[in-house]
Amino acid sequence: MSPTTFRAEPTGDRSAIDWNDHASIRRSGTGGVLSDFKILHQGTFAQMIAMTARMSAEERAGLIVEKSGDHTFGPDEIMALYGATDFPR
Repeated sequence: MSPTTFRAEPTGDRSAIDWNDHASIRRSGTGGVLSDFKILHQGTFAQMIAMTARMSAEERAGLIVEKSGDHTFGPDEIMALYGATDFPR
């Protein structure tokens, strides 16, 4: 665990996924200035992963999940996250 700047207290596991973080589903390749208008769905990261994972492979192929902080996840990563042991069901 890495220390904080306050009394060097541990911050916890920073590699843990925040499933409640804000995320959106959008078509891949739709970045740019007006990208917020191209959002298909939004909610928690867990909700967006589950929604995308339940789609057919053909539907999922053209989508990404974008998590707060501009982290994007493609179809293979989405399915891996959906199958993770700590994924909230």
